[in-house]
Amino acid sequence: MKVIIVGAGIGGLVTALRLYHEGIDCEIYEQSEQIRELGVGINVLPYAVKELAAMGLLERLDKTGIRTGELHYLHRLGQSVLSRPCGTAAGFAVPQFSINRGRLQGLLLRAVGERLGAGAVRTGHRLISFDQDADSVHAHLADARGDAATTVTGDVLVGADGIHSTVRQRLFPDEGPPSWNGVTMWRGANDWPAFGDGRTMIIAGGQAKMVVYPMGQGRTPDTRLTNWVLCVPTGRPGDPAPDREDWSRRADPADLRPHLDRFHLPQVDHVALATSTAEAFVFPMCDRDPLPFWTQGRVTLLGDAAHPMRPMGSNGAGQATLDAASLATQLAANPDPVEALRAYQDERLPATATIVIRNRRGGPEGVIDIVEERAPDGFTDLSEVIDPAELEALVNSYAQLVGASPEQVNGAR
Repeated sequence: MKVIIVGAGIGGLVTALRLYHEGIDCEIYEQSEQIRELGVGINVLPYAVKELAAMGLLERLDKTGIRTGELHYLHRLGQSVLSRPCGTAAGFAVPQFSINRGRLQGLLLRAVGERLGAGAVRTGHRLISFDQDADSVHAHLADARGDAATTVTGDVLVGADGIHSTVRQRLFPDEGPPSWNGVTMWRGANDWPAFGDGRTMIIAGGQAKMVVYPMGQGRTPDTRLTNWVLCVPTGRPGDPAPDREDWSRRADPADLRPHLDRFHLPQVDHVALATSTAEAFVFPMCDRDPLPFWTQGRVTLLGDAAHPMRPMGSNGAGQATLDAASLATQLAANPDPVEALRAYQDERLPATATIVIRNRRGGPEGVIDIVEERAPDGFTDLSEVIDPAELEALVNSYAQLVGASPEQVNGAR
């Protein structure tokens, strides 16, 4: 069996590694001429780390990211709402990692090169179209300029080409652009003095949110490469997005300051952290409606191409990793690729569709939305604002939904 993967992002690269682990041949085609380690921070939750560790990547993750120790939810004025241990401190068998997205992609790319060979990832190849017959699927590709068209043939085609997926567009030509929820996100990373124990994540605010966490060692022992995210409602849900979602769109620092002043974080000077960042990025928070199907014959979707979701609860890369594990397992177990892809879809589409819809109501950080709504000017006694049991129930219900509880990760799954 030969699998053609379109897209060398995190989902495509993890899929290649999982297929290799199952003894299945694959090639990756990436439209960029060069894969650069771009992007800012993401979190890889234990349910995804478990899959990466099974492929022998835990030591590399440790050298690249930070084992997240604790998560603090704060009111925008700095009062503590809820603190939660993360990773092994929360009872998981494996850690949670905060990590630079580009560095994670580079780690996976190097692992693919070592295991599958230097030619496994073909850059500068943009998918134009595909067709299939009873025995194979044919991907028609062009170079970055649209010239030098070539066709590659395989048994399966996997579209792991992101929220603006060409494969998805071919399957659903009338779908239209992603849906914007009216929130603009500013993101950046800066070398910064460690706060807390150097492994602490902060999520503060309510309707507007400030997120700060370390994601790698800094230039000196007492600093960390620190990620920050500012999320602010700037439009109405359903409005056309002001810009195409693009992880590399540069931000104007002057746009940040009025929003940063909403917050008071006693643990870290978030204003100085953000305003001194050399390169910040801005993009609209978007997703797409769940699809009725991902698979058509020998063609299927994976990761953000299949289920782009709002970045709540750190699920983007994690759910793509679970997709990759399911896809590889089904292809290894079933000699009929069409049946295998249908089984993969049946397992993963309902689970991810539920998360896409749930994230539109907010993730576990919804606890601070409720607290700010009830106490916009802060509080002295949290128990007068919200019952502690209600807080725990909100966070735990989301963990159960996405498959991120210790029992699920450490058990048979």
